[in-house]
Amino acid sequence: MHESLAFTNFLNHVFGGAVSSLLQKIGFHAAVPGVPSPLGFNPAAPFTDAFALELAVVLVLIAFFVIVRLTLDVENPNPVQFTAEGIHDFVGGQADQIIGHGYERFQPFVTCIFLFVLVCNMLGLYPGFETPTAFPKVPLGIAILTFIYYNYHGLRAQGPVGYTKHFLGPIWWISWLMFPIEVISHLARVMSLTIRLFANMFASDLLTLVFFSLIPIGLPIVFLGLHAFVAFIQAYVFMLLAMIYLTIAVTHEEGH
Repeated sequence: MHESLAFTNFLNHVFGGAVSSLLQKIGFHAAVPGVPSPLGFNPAAPFTDAFALELAVVLVLIAFFVIVRLTLDVENPNPVQFTAEGIHDFVGGQADQIIGHGYERFQPFVTCIFLFVLVCNMLGLYPGFETPTAFPKVPLGIAILTFIYYNYHGLRAQGPVGYTKHFLGPIWWISWLMFPIEVISHLARVMSLTIRLFANMFASDLLTLVFFSLIPIGLPIVFLGLHAFVAFIQAYVFMLLAMIYLTIAVTHEEGH
C-alpha cells in the first residue's frame, strides 16, 4: 500500500475535514472503491501527494522571493541575490527576443511558470519524492492557467472584437471555416502543454526507477543526470511556449 508523505498527512489531519465538506458542497463526491470518477475524492484524505508537493514548491518559491527582497544589497550582493538576478536576466533575455517591446509586464508570470515547473521536475531526483509533474493533473492545471493568462491579455490588448478577428484569419470569405479551426487549435494547446510535460517527466521517472531497481550502484547516476537535463528542458520549453502564445495574443498591440 502506498504510504503518503508526512506533509500530505499533516494537511489531511489539519485541513482534511473542512476541505472534504467544501468539496461535497460544490458538487464533488466521495469516491467509490473500484469505480473511476473524475469528481471523486477520498473524504478521509482529500489531499494527495501531488498537491502536497505542489504546495511545498509554492511555499519554497515564496520564501525564496521574500528572502531575495529582504536581503537586497547593491554594494554587497549575496548568493541568493546573484541567483535571482541570474534567473531574471535569463528569463528577461528570452522574453525580449520572443515577445519584444513591452515584455517586462509578462516577465513575472513566465518566470514563476519556469521556476515552478523546474522545481517540480527536479523533486524526482530526491529519494522518497515523486515528481509532481508526472501526475497529469499538475501539468493540466499549469496549462489551463497559461491558457487563461494569454487569452486574458489578448482580450485586454485588442478588445473583444479585435481579439475575435484573430480567430477569423486574413481572408474574410473563409472566416467561417477558420474560426472553428482556430478555436480548436487554441484548446488543443492545453492538451499539448499537458501531455508534453506529463509524458516526458513520467517517462524520465520510470526510466530512472527501472535502472535503480536493476543496477542500484553507479549507472543510475547517469540517469539522474538525464532526469535533471529533461527537467530543465521541459521547464524551458513550457516557458518558451507560454511566451510564444502571449506574443501571438498581443501581436497587434505590440506592433508585430
